[in-house]
Amino acid sequence: MAAASANQLLSWVAAQNKGQQPACASLPPVYALELLTIFAWEQGCGKDSFKTAEGLKTVLELIQQHQQLCVYWTVNYSFEDPAIRTHLLGQLQKKRPLVLDPADPTWNVGQGSWELLAQEAAALGTQVCFRSGKETSVQPWDVMPALLYQTPAGDLDKFIGEFLQPNRQFLAQVNKAVDAICSFLRENCFRNSAIKVLKVVKGGSLAKGTALRGRSDADLVVFLNCFSQFTEQGTKRTEVISEIRAQLEACQQEMQFEVKFEIPKWENSRVLSFSLTSQTMLDQSVDFDVLPAFDALGQLVPGYRPPSQVYVDLIHSYNHAGEFSTCFTELQRNFIISRPTKLKSLIRLVKYWYRQCNKMPKGRGSLPPQHGLELLTVYAWEQGGRDPQFNMAQGFRTVLELVSQYHQLCVYWTVNYNDKDKTVRDFLNRQLRQPRPIILDPADPTGNLGHNARWDLLAEEAAAYMSALCCMSRDGTPIRPWPVKVGEQWSSRGRLRWGQHAQGRPGLRPEGQA
Repeated sequence: MAAASANQLLSWVAAQNKGQQPACASLPPVYALELLTIFAWEQGCGKDSFKTAEGLKTVLELIQQHQQLCVYWTVNYSFEDPAIRTHLLGQLQKKRPLVLDPADPTWNVGQGSWELLAQEAAALGTQVCFRSGKETSVQPWDVMPALLYQTPAGDLDKFIGEFLQPNRQFLAQVNKAVDAICSFLRENCFRNSAIKVLKVVKGGSLAKGTALRGRSDADLVVFLNCFSQFTEQGTKRTEVISEIRAQLEACQQEMQFEVKFEIPKWENSRVLSFSLTSQTMLDQSVDFDVLPAFDALGQLVPGYRPPSQVYVDLIHSYNHAGEFSTCFTELQRNFIISRPTKLKSLIRLVKYWYRQCNKMPKGRGSLPPQHGLELLTVYAWEQGGRDPQFNMAQGFRTVLELVSQYHQLCVYWTVNYNDKDKTVRDFLNRQLRQPRPIILDPADPTGNLGHNARWDLLAEEAAAYMSALCCMSRDGTPIRPWPVKVGEQWSSRGRLRWGQHAQGRPGLRPEGQA
């Protein structure tokens, strides 16, 4: 594929620009495009059988991102030898595009006039050969112009800013649209019914400020007065979803948005979703799930802490972990949104790493939920010193270290629930006696995000990344993680610790109590 796609592209460029190419301009060598095509295939597909249109579209997308290209291999040379490491680090600091010959580290084959090539790649990408239907374009593979594990540790902040941070204009457009949709639903849903919308809350990474560039997910939780307890949340769901969908469609028709508002065809009467996509950056979108929920918390105010009875009712109502977590969306959001900006950037980096791991073949079972990795990142930062301007590589290295020690993980917070009520205390005792890893949702103690997942696969990937360039100092020594302890019941302000009840059995006690 490499030579065929590269030659096809160069032939097309030459044909389109015959007699128009300035004498001073020289295109990159065809060898650079061969290497770029191999890079696209390795990172985006890796299969012998694939759709050529998807592969070529990926190469065209990478060419248009030539100012960020950093492509190299370590099959013949590596960072182990000090002299070669110094040379390679010097190469990596050079202006992009950088495409190193896998056989000769002194040769950057990416030199040449990429601007002309990028213009023609953009034009070719709109042709009929990249249409899979009347309205649908062929989607490229998910390949970035630079790889995380090949990024020097000192450049991680730049990596996050260039590749992971969402476009600010798009975020502003999405938030404006969501606010309008929420207002429309509050004012128009169930107009001639006893059912009323109490509030509409944004959840997920968009609300927390940790969304990744590209396609991300979010929740729109609609709290209704027809649910008076947790167990009623499943009743009337079809009726509720039907009404919300009707109003979403009305909103879609009546209002003008700066983003493309799409509601997919109705395939499940109990599920509702929609998407918001940039009009100019088609790779930027947010997929929303609309979730009806019981209003267990009421109106939140600064410093709000749920009454113990909320959690007593939850414990008596749930059948499986996190069954009613949507009821606690605001607490989950608030736990993250107040954190320092740089910590949110670290969360983005960890989420991106997690998504790369999720592409790997897993066999039976699934990786831990992404939310668990977010919480583990917060835990690492809190226990690592809470510095708002920490070293990004050190923070990332610490999270990887914790993942590799998953057998000992016991992570929880008591910002929303504690052991003052006997029912809650006994429940927390049972939760914390479960096999490790334990990562309790700080908003919902029934949600153990470390349970029944393939942590072993995630730990293998963590071990590989800990020895990668992104976790190495310039002299080749490993970045030291923060001194975060695992495997014991540490105590700090607002945390629980193991103690002995009067009866002599293991239990929990508030800090400072003898």
